[in-house]
Amino acid sequence: MQENYLANWIQALFDSLPPEDNKNGVLVLGAIKFNFVKKSAYPVSDFCCCSHSLQIIIKIASGNGVEKILVGQQASFNHLIFSMNFSTTNVKNFANGGFIMSASYNPGGPEYDWFNYSSGQPAPESITDKIYGNTLSISEIKIADIPDVDLSKTGVTKFGSFSVEVIDPVSDYLELLETVFDFQLIRSLISRPDFRFTFDAMHAVTGAMPNLFLLINLVQLWILGFNYAMYDSIANGIPLEDFGHGHPDPNLTYAKDLVNILYAENGPDFGAASDGDGNRNMILGRCFFVTPSDSVAVIAANAREAIPYFKDGVKGLARSMPTSGALMSPLVGNFLGILWMLGSYQFAGKRVLEQALTTFVRRMASAWLSIIAHRNKDKKAGEKLISVADVVKEHWATYGRNFFSRYDYEECESEGANKMVAYLRETASKSKTGDKYGSYVLQFADDFTYTDPVDGSVVSKQGVRFSTISVKAQRLHRKGEAYSDHIID
Repeated sequence: MQENYLANWIQALFDSLPPEDNKNGVLVLGAIKFNFVKKSAYPVSDFCCCSHSLQIIIKIASGNGVEKILVGQQASFNHLIFSMNFSTTNVKNFANGGFIMSASYNPGGPEYDWFNYSSGQPAPESITDKIYGNTLSISEIKIADIPDVDLSKTGVTKFGSFSVEVIDPVSDYLELLETVFDFQLIRSLISRPDFRFTFDAMHAVTGAMPNLFLLINLVQLWILGFNYAMYDSIANGIPLEDFGHGHPDPNLTYAKDLVNILYAENGPDFGAASDGDGNRNMILGRCFFVTPSDSVAVIAANAREAIPYFKDGVKGLARSMPTSGALMSPLVGNFLGILWMLGSYQFAGKRVLEQALTTFVRRMASAWLSIIAHRNKDKKAGEKLISVADVVKEHWATYGRNFFSRYDYEECESEGANKMVAYLRETASKSKTGDKYGSYVLQFADDFTYTDPVDGSVVSKQGVRFSTISVKAQRLHRKGEAYSDHIID
């Protein structure tokens, strides 16, 4: 990585912000990745070894006239908390935006610096385009000559008119969760002796608070003597820098241990896993795997009845390519931001194993437990419980089912992958209905382009689609320097 990469990028960002978001503004700062293992003068837990990066951002923020920085204690204002708690904290503190030191591949810098805007949504293209332009011409870095800030304990540190407030990243989030879910209803489910669940945090960031309110419920139940709801319901719950030599991607391959547990004889009734930053997840029932597209559909269909936050209904649904064709609104950063600001973004089936729940909450396991709890609220001891599989199969019987399979080719050379997709795009542009490819007769082919119904903005090259009976879609996905080729059939 180039020397001073982080400092240059952060300064380019500050140069891109409107004056009101810069001078005398309030920003939120946190991390989810083990960036820059160099330690600062103050101790930060091994859970987050990115203190050096955070200190750089704090000093540049001060140098650019920011009035106040909010930082999660132990720098643990992670993506899981950030996307929900950031929105809550913004409302309470009128924050102008925030930084995430993220393991996400967007925007793609070597250490994945990510800026979210005032409502918690990803920064709009008008900002990200300016950032890129400024990185090409930056000539100075405005950095304050102040000491490192102790991020290990809550409190306020002042440097003249600039202050850094280290806050508890849990309290606002918990307060919000209490308005979203019916804690008592879920507690009644997990306290039943005939219901068992397992949550796999995959030694990633969600291990610090694996479905936070579940832990709180478990503690309360344990105190009350419900010994069957013990901490062993949480697997791989300690965040580790190397993820326990595993890969924190919750799918049937990388979360095989959880799959084996759920598919074992007399396995738990419910299982869930989440990825490195908590925004991808997998839902399982006993001997039953819930596909992401089914998951978002089932939650959307049951949200009004089962989740208090949705008592007035669900406002928006989205997906990203390639996944089931039931939803056509892409989960692309700028469109997500538009919907987020309007309060229309609530459910999303993102990539193959990612969904997001509500403007604030991405807790899919909590949503599913809410549904199962609601369906079984009148079940007496000894009566057969309605299972995850029962809920999904009932949904299929009512609404039908979009079925698909997906094939990923990872670590492909970028040159060959780009040539292949370019060839597909050219072929699609020249094709017409009725063209024959072996035994297949073409119905349509295109390179998917989406026009946003809110502001008319357009995103192109979202995946080459071609159809005979089923729809096939293909796109490139870049993460770091690796290219993946996704094909959905």
